[in-house]
Amino acid sequence: MDGTTAEDGYTSSTAWESSNQSEVRGHPGYSLDSVESSSLNLHVTSISPSPRSSSDSERKSPNNFWQDAQTSLPERRDTLATIHSVETPSLVDPSFDENVLRSLCELDCGVHLLLDRIKQSMVSCREASVFFKKRAVIEEEYGKTLQKLARTTSEAYALNDGKAGSFVSAWMSSMRVHEVMAENRMRFAQRLNEMSDELANLVKEVDKNRKQTKDLATRYERALQESESLTEKSKNRLDITSEELERVLLQKEGESLKETVVPGRVGGVGGKRVIGKAVAKGGLLLKGKNPGNIQRQEDDIRSRMSTASDQYRKAVTDTQAMRQEYFNFQLPRILRALKECADEIDLGTQYHLTRYAFLFESIVLSDGSTLVPANEEGLGLKATIELIDNRGDFKTYMQNYAFARGGAVPRGPRRDGPQDEGFLPPLPTFVEKTSAPNTHRPSNGVNGVQDKGRPTFGVDLSEQMIRDNVEVPPIMQKCCEAIEKYGIRSQGIYRISGTTSKVTNLKQRLDKDLDLVDLDTPEWSGDINNVASVLKMWLRELPDPLLTYSLHQGFIEAAKIQNDRLRHIRLHERVNELPDPNYATLKYFLGHLHKIIQHAAENSMSVQNLSIVFGPTLFRQNGPQGGFIADAPLQNQAIETILQHYTDIFIDETE
Repeated sequence: MDGTTAEDGYTSSTAWESSNQSEVRGHPGYSLDSVESSSLNLHVTSISPSPRSSSDSERKSPNNFWQDAQTSLPERRDTLATIHSVETPSLVDPSFDENVLRSLCELDCGVHLLLDRIKQSMVSCREASVFFKKRAVIEEEYGKTLQKLARTTSEAYALNDGKAGSFVSAWMSSMRVHEVMAENRMRFAQRLNEMSDELANLVKEVDKNRKQTKDLATRYERALQESESLTEKSKNRLDITSEELERVLLQKEGESLKETVVPGRVGGVGGKRVIGKAVAKGGLLLKGKNPGNIQRQEDDIRSRMSTASDQYRKAVTDTQAMRQEYFNFQLPRILRALKECADEIDLGTQYHLTRYAFLFESIVLSDGSTLVPANEEGLGLKATIELIDNRGDFKTYMQNYAFARGGAVPRGPRRDGPQDEGFLPPLPTFVEKTSAPNTHRPSNGVNGVQDKGRPTFGVDLSEQMIRDNVEVPPIMQKCCEAIEKYGIRSQGIYRISGTTSKVTNLKQRLDKDLDLVDLDTPEWSGDINNVASVLKMWLRELPDPLLTYSLHQGFIEAAKIQNDRLRHIRLHERVNELPDPNYATLKYFLGHLHKIIQHAAENSMSVQNLSIVFGPTLFRQNGPQGGFIADAPLQNQAIETILQHYTDIFIDETE
């Protein structure tokens, strides 16, 4: 035990420098990608003599723990590396503070300190993840609700008899502003969900790495404690064997004294006393030992002492090597891994909080730029509302109202009379430019249009087509051609209603003399929604709807079929069962709607939108025995399916 057993356990032996190099330094089971052993800068400072081996010692060396263990520090995946748009290998600062690592190595509680710190960081990261998730739910609900409100408001206003003119333009523009803000909120909610999921995944990864590293550190500490305990036991056995050898040597010394003193006092009484004392001192008589037995006992004890000494020396050497590896190599690696794990979750949490702040600022700025755009980027909400010209709208409405009602018989108080008595001057009456130059006005005319006696509205479809000897009703052909010419790209065609007064006036003109009305004039082409409303009115006023009352239930049953292909086939069969006038009219009209759908990107009238508009019109909501209001969704489904398969149903391959 000549100075090779250092008290601090940091000196090395040749086993560390030679044979254990392949077992400890190059051990494959303790590699960690994020830790480089060269950065530790911890070197062996001294070399002690080679320990003496003993062939009698069969005990397995504690160093086998380092050789047999195949576990390694967990390979940590940088979860946050995927967040950056630029390619960065890790969020951990590349300039790792080695002074912090050295300070941690000097603390007895360094491992537990980092484990507790990581646990605190995980709680903070998890709370941030939960906050982002809850905030995303609020933002998504707000965005969807606002978007639904804006769209339903726009659609409801288009179907109602609200104000027209500058008000409707400003109103629709304000609804589009709300839709844009709603879309921004939903995108913000999507980003919050992504950040919440990324933080949750980061917590899982860090928790997994923390547990694995904690288990590894615990195994290292337990193995070192077992090795130190084994060394202490070996020392105790050596001490006990040394005491036994000392007692045997004392016994042997007492026997030698007896051989020199007893021959001179054989016959005397005092000689017996001396022999008794010598024997009592050596304890030979008590144990029944003779010199031969003492010698054999001494040899046996010396042999056991040699074995105990070898075991103790080997245990000390192994423990010393294990302490050197643990404190100089494994402990810094574990502490480095835990510190980098703590840095990763701390920086990841901070990064996402910073990203959240940036996105929050961006969404607020986006709302602000939507409400108040920059120069030359359109009008904001306030500027759009300020464009409402109530005075001008009322003037236009008054003119249109007077124009529409000017040909009717006055029902109110008499307006004609001298102005000085308070009577108002009569309102001017519009006279068609195409009318005859004479001032005679037929009694059955409307606004100067003579009634030819060929009504169109409210007349049975087959009667119209037989009377006019046509394959398609002239009013449908006339209106569809005008709509395709002037309104096929018009936003919300067929969904936005026309002006009530103009629609009524156009209906009366078409009903009196269809051929005389020119839909190419600015009066009608300027607002094509009036023409579209008249066409829908003509379809609604048919005595028998276009798809007929008799086939209504068949269409509804076919629309209930869930299988798309089978529903298409059954609806095709119902269409083929229509009377010839209805079939020809439906084919022409759906062909017109098919052209409208091809410009859906511009007019925002998709198959679904047109189905909602024309489902109640082509089927009629109220039947002869009550009503079909409950069948409205199925009516829309039937029209949608027929429109989707228009080519298959109506277009013959030979055409």
